[in-house]
Amino acid sequence: MITTKKYKEFRNIYKRRLEGYTDDRYFGVYSDAVLINAQRTFERNRDISTAVMIGFYVLNIIDANVDAHLMQFNVNDNLSLAPDFSRNEIDYKYNIGITLNYRF
Repeated sequence: MITTKKYKEFRNIYKRRLEGYTDDRYFGVYSDAVLINAQRTFERNRDISTAVMIGFYVLNIIDANVDAHLMQFNVNDNLSLAPDFSRNEIDYKYNIGITLNYRF
């Protein structure tokens, strides 16, 4: 919301300046290039925020569908998936992986 307001504010000020108005109290010190750059920045931030929100919404829907379909299966503590951090004995760097454990 804030980025949309700022985008519209900078766009309107730039459009007014193109029409010949010079009564911008707060933005009169900015050049046209700064106003255009601010518009592009706020527009890009708005678009990225919208894409991230849609992405999280889609992931939430997928997660809900997977959980609903897995309710009929017996998923218990015998099956686990966990990150694994182990130290390499040759160069002492950490190796990162995923372990899948099943206990009988």
